[in-house]
Amino acid sequence: MELTQNQSYVPPEGFFKRLSVLDWLYAAALLAASLFALNRYGTYMDYYEQAILLLAAPTFTWLGWHWKPVRALIAGLAVLALFAITQYAGALDMANKKFFLKYLLSSQSAILWMSALFYLSTLFYWGGLLTRSNTGSAIGSKLCWAAVVLGFTGMLVRWYESYLIGPDIGHIPISNLYEVFILFCMITALFYLYYEQHYATRQLGAFVLLVISAAVGFLLWYTVTRDAAEIQPLVPALQSWWMKIHVPANFIGYGTFSLAAMVASAYLLKSHGIFVDRLPALEVLDDVMYKAIAVGFTFFTIATILGALWAAEAWGGYWSWDPKETWALIVWLNYAAWLHMRLMKGMRGHFAAWWALIGLVVTSFAFLGVNMFLSGLHSYGQL
Repeated sequence: MELTQNQSYVPPEGFFKRLSVLDWLYAAALLAASLFALNRYGTYMDYYEQAILLLAAPTFTWLGWHWKPVRALIAGLAVLALFAITQYAGALDMANKKFFLKYLLSSQSAILWMSALFYLSTLFYWGGLLTRSNTGSAIGSKLCWAAVVLGFTGMLVRWYESYLIGPDIGHIPISNLYEVFILFCMITALFYLYYEQHYATRQLGAFVLLVISAAVGFLLWYTVTRDAAEIQPLVPALQSWWMKIHVPANFIGYGTFSLAAMVASAYLLKSHGIFVDRLPALEVLDDVMYKAIAVGFTFFTIATILGALWAAEAWGGYWSWDPKETWALIVWLNYAAWLHMRLMKGMRGHFAAWWALIGLVVTSFAFLGVNMFLSGLHSYGQL
């Protein structure tokens, strides 16, 4: 940009100077909450868990500074989870005696509400897309947010419930298929809601919520047929602090890869003349697809490295060509190649979209198919 004689260059304002008093109050509240939790529940945690708790404050502070809805989400979760904990009064059987626990805030009740709300959200998103109704899509978005709130509340309460069963039973609820399917739904929905606000469009909700609804359908089937909602002690291989960071990083990858695939399906439909005047521009769809895969690849890479370190501690070797490890490598290579073709060769259009959609098949087999059809060191996750 050229400056006239009477103009002078004004450097951009620094990030911290753009923060308001409310931003700093939000950060202080998170720090205070972390210290309170450490003081109140620190005796139940090892040193690694205490470190994770303290690091949660700056992490969620940064998220709340960059994406304001995170603040309301955290506040809502804190209120609902703490209220539920007080209702238990230290006794797990209160889940069937207290009204709010029985019908809303026990872990199973909250997760069932999450499931119903995701299905309703899908219906309203599709209704809004097919009828070109902004109102329908707006209701779908609100229902999706409500599902996220109750899903995360259910996970937090389930964490507490595990300790009510016994201090040696208590663990973070990301240890089996039932729990990680809930985590998958939450992560996929949150990333979608971020992109929904960032690109100011709700039309993609109809597509992304389909994969979430499919996950919810499996979750409900798995719960009914295997009594999966029952809290079980951790198997020895999972009694490690590595689980607490490896699994969330892994499922950020799974969630964003799935999101990218559903956006790719919208891209292909629009490019073939379907929903032409109802979906965002192809350039927007392409950008969302690329950013989702880039984020997913970053976290999946981190998860793979963490998994190797965990394997070295648990089994004495970083890599054993276990079926789960092998398919994780296939997923990583698939998206590494996609990003290489995108960044180095300028890959766009139908080929990129089809590749992202096929990537969902590869990812799904690594996530679920290995558990169903193969066995190995990760056999504790079998169906």
